Amino acid sequence: MQSRDNIVSIGVGPSFAYLDNGGQYRSFNFEFKPSVSASLIKRLNDRFEIRATGGVQWISSGGNPSTSVTDIWTSNNSAFTANGSVIYFDVMPSFYVIPFGNHMNRSMFNLYGGLGLGVMHSNTEQTKSFNAEERPVRKKVTTGYVPIRAGLSYSIGPFSDIALEGTMLLSFTDNLDGNIGFNRFDNDILVQGQLVYRRYFFSDFSR
Repeated sequence: MQSRDNIVSIGVGPSFAYLDNGGQYRSFNFEFKPSVSASLIKRLNDRFEIRATGGVQWISSGGNPSTSVTDIWTSNNSAFTANGSVIYFDVMPSFYVIPFGNHMNRSMFNLYGGLGLGVMHSNTEQTKSFNAEERPVRKKVTTGYVPIRAGLSYSIGPFSDIALEGTMLLSFTDNLDGNIGFNRFDNDILVQGQLVYRRYFFSDFSR
């Protein structure tokens, strides 16, 4: 049987943003928000593939920063809060731990992962205090990023898989949230955990 070497996938799940004003991450005092993604994948051989992924992740500041921290933010004219969304698109090569030449011969479970390059665009409303009467200011940022993805897939039929997939989007900016200098890793990072449905198909759609 001719192998179906193309895959379309749709994923949804929780996410969070590692931001300067995102919260206290060591104590898990931060906001979880939804994320959605869709991918087109072309298998190149029995182990490697090329993948294009687009999606959206909602982001929010959170936590309870101390007075000493907010005093620094005030002196730096930094945002206390940022709420909105990030749309993104990337291309990445990835590989399977267990190779397979034909979709009918793939193992029940498999691990896959890779990294690539992409571009993201954030659209947030930001405030520079916790005053409920302050009118938020809308800010937009476009930047590049490096996506890192890994997943565990499970075959649920001859043409379909479900997978648990984790993703980190390492941005090239520290200003998605309007606040600079408090990230341990310098730049802002988006983190996602998704349940993904994957479907194998022929490229010409004629079979």
